[in-house]
Amino acid sequence: MTAPLPQITSPKRWLILSHAFNMDGRAASQTITDKIPYLLKAGVEPIVLSGITGLKDQRFPHYQYLAWGPAGFRFDFRHWVANRYGRGVLYKVSTSIVSIALAPFIALERALLGYSSQWSWVFPAFFHGRKLIRAGKVDVVFSVGSAWSAHLAGVWLKKATGIELISEVHDPMVLRKDENDQGIAKPTNRDAAFRHYLEAQLTQHSNLVWWFTDGALHYAGVRNPNLNTPNNAYGFMVLPGAEPPGGLSAGQQHVYTEHLNICHFGSLAKDRSLSTILKALIPLFQKYPEARQHIRINAYGAPLDSLTLDALKQWGFEDVLIAHGRLEKDPVTGKLGRERVVEKMQKADVLLLMLGHEEWCTEYIPSKFYEYLWAGRPIWGISHRNPQLDQMLLERGSYICYDDSDEKVAAMLETIWLDWRKQQLIQPIWKPIGVDQAVATILNAVQAHQ
Repeated sequence: MTAPLPQITSPKRWLILSHAFNMDGRAASQTITDKIPYLLKAGVEPIVLSGITGLKDQRFPHYQYLAWGPAGFRFDFRHWVANRYGRGVLYKVSTSIVSIALAPFIALERALLGYSSQWSWVFPAFFHGRKLIRAGKVDVVFSVGSAWSAHLAGVWLKKATGIELISEVHDPMVLRKDENDQGIAKPTNRDAAFRHYLEAQLTQHSNLVWWFTDGALHYAGVRNPNLNTPNNAYGFMVLPGAEPPGGLSAGQQHVYTEHLNICHFGSLAKDRSLSTILKALIPLFQKYPEARQHIRINAYGAPLDSLTLDALKQWGFEDVLIAHGRLEKDPVTGKLGRERVVEKMQKADVLLLMLGHEEWCTEYIPSKFYEYLWAGRPIWGISHRNPQLDQMLLERGSYICYDDSDEKVAAMLETIWLDWRKQQLIQPIWKPIGVDQAVATILNAVQAHQ
């Protein structure tokens, strides 16, 4: 333990609303499921309401419910079949049938509402949560992102019963591309407009609400001046941390191989594209032709984005970029996808962290960053106006450059190549961020505001 963990005497019985609870490899799940052992140790007695997309927890009451809307039902059904039967023939046939049957209803739902797919999970979460509260089984409601239906259910429960509400906002609920330069709301679609409304509801009706970066907390306060004022929510920042299975200990010796393996984990998009790295390979291979035989860019966890696919067609780097896809439970070894991901992180030469260049990325730290810290390997951060992340990278010994210049990315790739060739890659400073400090911060705030 690196943070003292207070013991909760009251409120002890927490109703946790989390659509993605116990979903293997999902960041929205890990940020709450990693907290559970510490919450239990502190005396919290959880009751969990979640979707059917994850595994059922046997340590405490855990109730799983389908979303009521057609898009949410389709999403939940796909994951339920995959968890139960794998992604073989049965998965492909059953999910195709359900998708075809629901297609007209999903189109109607989008036309009428335009909300994200999990919005309708609010209904089972609210009705079953209210039943538990009225039965006297709950002291506090804890709504957890990233699906905003959990927060909406929490607000409804607070309004209906007056129960204490605490809320954890994972990603910025409001994206700054929907705002002007002062951070004031200018939503561009119905889902964005509702998220603006819901953020305001959280700052008004939650007893406590927290975000995962200084930037997210700051701009939430700009949009909602009532935050941290009497009779409104107390808002603060919590670093979520991580504690993946099998994390390395400090000082473990890295084994160099014939390849410089630069590994990226997680989603890709146009603003967070491996095409940036492929473009940087061109001047490197011109200067060091032998590098092509040794450098490998490994992509785990998501399909390649369109810009990367276009770059592959244009420059022909199929021998350099290896797309491994999503790592899921291994039926032979029984290892979960998250365990397999951690193993791959530990074997990497360099872990690639791309932040993206949308304005809201300045308020966001990818959850995989905290897992990278436990892997004990050098991180190459390509950052964008995020001083909090930059500081954490620099104080731990990292390669860091910024996304405003192709030349800077190319220069850093050359530095990494030369360091690897000498077998002198940066030795990162061992300063992982655990979940204990996050739970301690939350519990101290809960007790302070009783």
